[in-house]
Amino acid sequence: MPNIVLKIDVDTFRGTKEGVPNLVRILKQHQAGATFLFSLGKDHTGWALRRAFRPGFFQKVSRTSVVEHYGIKTLMYGVLLPAPDIGNCTTEMRAVADAGFECGIHTWDHVVWHDNVRQRGKDWTCSQMQQAQKKFQQIFGRTPVTHGAAGWQMNEHAFAQLDQFGMQYASDGRAMLTDDGSLANPEAGPYRLKVGNEVKSCIQMPTTLPTLDELLGRTINGQELTSSTIAAHILDLTKNLRDHVFTLHAELEGQKLAPIFEELLTGWHKQGYRCISMADYFNVIKDKELPTYPLSWASLPGRSGELVALI
Repeated sequence: MPNIVLKIDVDTFRGTKEGVPNLVRILKQHQAGATFLFSLGKDHTGWALRRAFRPGFFQKVSRTSVVEHYGIKTLMYGVLLPAPDIGNCTTEMRAVADAGFECGIHTWDHVVWHDNVRQRGKDWTCSQMQQAQKKFQQIFGRTPVTHGAAGWQMNEHAFAQLDQFGMQYASDGRAMLTDDGSLANPEAGPYRLKVGNEVKSCIQMPTTLPTLDELLGRTINGQELTSSTIAAHILDLTKNLRDHVFTLHAELEGQKLAPIFEELLTGWHKQGYRCISMADYFNVIKDKELPTYPLSWASLPGRSGELVALI
């Protein structure tokens, strides 16, 4: 049976408090597995406004109604309002684990990591990751086993740190997509990452489907993708059965876009997929001989800037 690996990025304080419990309820209702990846430091979402000067930023903002989905208050954190500490949302995070879902690390400070890590050195990178590791241990009472990079942004020191942590699998990058969101390489899937001359032990599970915010509002094949048509488009991308990794966000699918996510869960079930966690998928692939690919960067349709990509 083919698998849809559900990877949930939790970026903000509001997403943790409101979106995460909603997603737990939806997943339970549909008997679906998933991995929740938490931001564990302060919510400096307001600092992301500096990205306004980057190519493609305004197009994404206008398409995805950032204010509507994230809320004015969240967009002011770190600018006009004090940045709340997401790591204090212990009740909401522990409830996810208690409900039987895998939990892992997304980042320490989402905006700081996303906007800086590619240019930073070893000390800065390891400090960020070690703070997240320590906070995760304080909240859950155990060592995290998986990671998914904020904004699919990493550097060579970050990948080395994953191995030092002993993480066996992560989802830190993307598979390349065509303009309609289909895979540029139909064979793209789990792989071992080579950085320089070293092959990392941590298996990478790249996201192989476009995210809702990358598709919403775009016109593809003559059709504008709206809240009423976007699920059908994604289900068309998964009609040829194969394993996929789908990244969703607590701030989107856990709130305003929840009906779209439920439509996807129902559609994937009808197509014959299992919706599972990264841990479940690791158990499927861990004994397979996986290809090795070098660390690469590329841009994707509907998203501004470059990210870690399987080329």
